[in-house]
Amino acid sequence: MNKIDHNDPLSKSADIVSENIQQLQQLFPEVFKEGKIDWQELQATLGEHIDTENERFNFTWNGKSNARKEAQKPSTGTLRPAPEESVDWDTTQNLYIEGDNLEVLKLLQKSYHQKVKMIYIDPPYNTGKDFVYKDNYKDNLSNYLELTGQTDDEGKKLSTNSDASGRYHSNWLNMMYPRLKLARNLLKDDGVIFISIDDNEINNLKNICNEIFGEDNVEVYIWDVREDGTMPKTAKKTVRKEHEYIVAAFKTTLAKSLDKYESFKYQDNNWGNPDNDPRGPWMSANISRGSGKGSGGSKSYVITNPTGVEFDRDWSISEEEFNDLLEDNRIYFADDGKGVPRKKIFQNEPVLSIQSSIFEKLKSSQSASQNLEKLLGKIEFDYPKPVNLIERLIQIGSSKEDVIIDFFSGTGSTANAVMNINNKHESDRKFIMVQLPEPTAKDSKALKEGFKTIADIGKERIRRAGNKIKEEYPDKAKELDLGFKVFKLDSSNIKAWSPEAENLEQNLLDAVENIKEGRSESDLLYEILLKYGLDLTLPITEHTVADAKVFNVGAGALLVCLSDDITVAVAEGIAELKNKLNPEICRVVFKDNGFKDSAQKTNVMQKLKQHNIEEVRSI
Repeated sequence: MNKIDHNDPLSKSADIVSENIQQLQQLFPEVFKEGKIDWQELQATLGEHIDTENERFNFTWNGKSNARKEAQKPSTGTLRPAPEESVDWDTTQNLYIEGDNLEVLKLLQKSYHQKVKMIYIDPPYNTGKDFVYKDNYKDNLSNYLELTGQTDDEGKKLSTNSDASGRYHSNWLNMMYPRLKLARNLLKDDGVIFISIDDNEINNLKNICNEIFGEDNVEVYIWDVREDGTMPKTAKKTVRKEHEYIVAAFKTTLAKSLDKYESFKYQDNNWGNPDNDPRGPWMSANISRGSGKGSGGSKSYVITNPTGVEFDRDWSISEEEFNDLLEDNRIYFADDGKGVPRKKIFQNEPVLSIQSSIFEKLKSSQSASQNLEKLLGKIEFDYPKPVNLIERLIQIGSSKEDVIIDFFSGTGSTANAVMNINNKHESDRKFIMVQLPEPTAKDSKALKEGFKTIADIGKERIRRAGNKIKEEYPDKAKELDLGFKVFKLDSSNIKAWSPEAENLEQNLLDAVENIKEGRSESDLLYEILLKYGLDLTLPITEHTVADAKVFNVGAGALLVCLSDDITVAVAEGIAELKNKLNPEICRVVFKDNGFKDSAQKTNVMQKLKQHNIEEVRSI
């Protein structure tokens, strides 16, 4: 029976470097000599595709090499379950994870590798005032525990990335680069990540996405932040920003083409050419900003359709632009000429001009704040994203049963959007939210309302959004998953053996009693699931076998016994349970010091082998 110690692959998250080397070995076995890569042989194999010039186009910054290494470094942490903060713990397929998203993304690499269809994130925009994660590449997990006050009595504060810093942009890039590298691994081949951003870092974000996803797989869309085409008035002689950006990075070219198809389908428009326009198939886009009488502004005028009906409205284009489009046969009147005018968009035109219209006339951050206030009261959260913007992205980027991740989840808008979409379209999408438990500001309304951290706000928002759906749609809600399992990032439940440690006596004791004090069976169970690469929402049942508790994960795929005084009778009971469940593969895990004695440990191993259970491990 092999023990899972700190050197075992099962004691860590996925080793991305080893996995990349294995893939390279499958592609080019000839370049490996005595287990190492022969660089000259690889160069010869790739031939003219190797760039040997000293000067070449390159996007770099201070700290990039460390950021790349950090993305490849496994995590030794774990996710501890918090059922008391969860909703529908036993049945839900949704996750809410508190923790540094860099470490959490590492821990999800095994369980959710290539299983996620869509990721949406709204990261810090790097305005000089907002928070940027302070990664410590030596030991990021310890750094996180200090920052969240779990190990530091003085409580170190999370800090902002000041625009006075000499490495202002580099700090932001060092934060984003490893997180995007890890996020790409989670995406399916037809998956996509959408990233909200503004002018501060749009160019840098596009550059790192080009590097990680490939230049052909990155597009930038415009999000018109004005609600219904309007914004509050600003002072004279000032410039007002009326848009932000959504960067879309596709896992593959296949994902990119699929996304375009889904986005057009969402608009309920099919490409067609009913008027035999020589420019080819087209679809129509709305140019009207409402159905009431025009405001009298520069884009308020009367348009008369072919049947003589007049429309006195505000439009998204000027009268001069309209007349130019009409003359160029780019205006389409709906309902066979009886309806409102719409703009023709041709299939062979640049994608950006088509896709931009998809993100117009959605709610603004101001409306999002108002909606959040209706759910939670006045808590003053800066610039939350409107739920219907994220709903639009979900419709574009995912299908009915897909997994959606947001690892900068903030107030939980993405989870809210997933539940809304499932309710509206009778789908079964699942969400995974990740949020740092960043403390709310002292004397803030959020803190006065009882929300100590941003994560507390997110969890309560999701609870109340689910309850709202239950109240408004009681019958439909019975078929919906409106719950979520809460997990919290922490150090491993297993004490690591360290021969360099000063206290040898304590080290020897730790080798015998290697489970950390205060850790529960449930903590251990979910760490085992995580390190084995099993879904954290798999069904788990408990069985009593010869007075020992056995956890059955995934209908017998994994059987875990963490009890003490284990004898061969327990092995016989586990064998019976395995035969009854009849899983395709069965793995068994025990607590290493849980056996009654060494003889029983040997007998247990032999008994399980007799029943064709070959993979037996201990922790």
